[in-house]
Amino acid sequence: MPPYLVPLDRPRPRRTNRQATVSVVPSASSLVIKALKEPVRDRKKEKNIKHSGNIPLDQIYDIARKMAHKSLAKSLSGGVCEILGTAQSVGCTVDGKNPHDIIEAIHDGEIVVPDE
Repeated sequence: MPPYLVPLDRPRPRRTNRQATVSVVPSASSLVIKALKEPVRDRKKEKNIKHSGNIPLDQIYDIARKMAHKSLAKSLSGGVCEILGTAQSVGCTVDGKNPHDIIEAIHDGEIVVPDE
């Protein structure tokens, strides 16, 4: 019998213990800014803050592992590229280079991202 022809007099099963679990996960940009170890700034007083710091590539790998559950990338290298894009928008450098140059090096195969 198709589901739309189910008789209405049949009791529906009751679902119990419907507790919503909420977990707050920091965004990628906040994790990148934390990795820069810069002092906290008031965002209401200063707009469009550019962070001029340097992050090692190993910390980018760690951030990508933390954000893997929220990422739409199939592999860790795709997640690393997402975090590098976030680092570029924040305005910092990675290993003294522009993050976009590192993204291109990953796509070209010059930099190999570990699987896990």
